[in-house]
Amino acid sequence: MDETSKLTTSDNITAQDVAEIIAELEQYRQRLVQETTETAKRAKLMRVNVTAKLEPELAKIDSALEELRNQQASLSLSN
Repeated sequence: MDETSKLTTSDNITAQDVAEIIAELEQYRQRLVQETTETAKRAKLMRVNVTAKLEPELAKIDSALEELRNQQASLSLSN
């Protein structure tokens, strides 16, 4: 069970909790891109190759962010 699945099963999660998780995941995404890009430059790897390797992970993160934003919207509407 992944982190977002755990969140949807909890009855006492608030929109604020989800907002904090979203912020942390966005920071992680940004750090992942930045650190990977810096490491690739030092290793003199081609940007195209690095981006191709990074895209699947970014897609997973973006998908999780979308789910969390939908959950946050649902929680905001229900309150």
